[in-house]
Amino acid sequence: MGIYIFTAKSAGLKTVFPKTAKFGTLEELSEHSSEDGDITYIDVSGLTVADYKKLLGSLKNSCKGWGIIDPKGSIKDVATLFFEGASDYLGPGVLKEAIEPKHFKQAVQWRKEAAKAAENADEDSAKGEGGSTFLNSSIKLPAVSAFPGWKKMETGKVMPFYLLYCSLQGKVSLDDRLDEKTVAKVHKRFLNVLDNNFYKGDGLLWMNSGRDCLFLIPPRVKNVEEAIKASLNVIISAPQITLEALNISIPANFVFALHYGSITYKPPGRTGTIVSDAINFVFHLGAKKAEPGRLTVSGELPGVTIPKSLQDCFSSAGEFEGRKIWHTKKFSYPKPWV
Repeated sequence: MGIYIFTAKSAGLKTVFPKTAKFGTLEELSEHSSEDGDITYIDVSGLTVADYKKLLGSLKNSCKGWGIIDPKGSIKDVATLFFEGASDYLGPGVLKEAIEPKHFKQAVQWRKEAAKAAENADEDSAKGEGGSTFLNSSIKLPAVSAFPGWKKMETGKVMPFYLLYCSLQGKVSLDDRLDEKTVAKVHKRFLNVLDNNFYKGDGLLWMNSGRDCLFLIPPRVKNVEEAIKASLNVIISAPQITLEALNISIPANFVFALHYGSITYKPPGRTGTIVSDAINFVFHLGAKKAEPGRLTVSGELPGVTIPKSLQDCFSSAGEFEGRKIWHTKKFSYPKPWV
């Protein structure tokens, strides 16, 4: 396979990429063409928004396999890159350690599998088989007006919500490496990361055990789509978040599990006596079945939950407690992380 890098400054990158990688200037990208199995990167360091969009358009049009090098972490919505067809993202920390050749092969292979899944979904749609490889449920969302907003939610009201379980997982248990006070501080930082990422979807931190937590997402298409994108963005950015936001050097990752069901609403901090099948299941799903570095979803989600543009990121994970489940495919990092 061929590895191509287009950058304004190649010196630092030449120390981490394989010696077989070929470098060029950003201006030369417009004349570049690649073959199936190759991967081409652009280094976005120092680019203006206009220049970045122009180069990204050229990259997507001329290369089947492509990725972004972002040493300064200037791209905030990393998940969008993968939705647009990226094979790889090399973010902050990329210059610290040599990247093994197998990383590039895995990135190209992952994109090929994702593209094949998308083709299969399109074929199913043409055959009249639902237009989706999963979530062909008959469950419907309530009217948009059914959710009045968190400030107007009545205590004791029963209504459906999306339930998003979140936890922090370490390659080696955090309890074995850190003292109790430090673990508590790390969990607080983790909650801050989640709050900052879920605000667009109007996610409410509803339950917090000190080890894991549960967000309520309003039962609206736009809200859950934002929550899904935010979850993937956190997973993709795990190395950067762990080092910079959690302030620990132990490899760690995040677990997300999404379910849908009716609950009796009580405000955060007053949820101790709530009994709900939906709550029990999502905690079981997150703690017992979901895996670090993935978003796991249950089959009992309304069919509109996962946008078609994101469905090729998911694969079947069998059944759990009598319900079908799916989870996102593993994302690759410049070095082994979890």
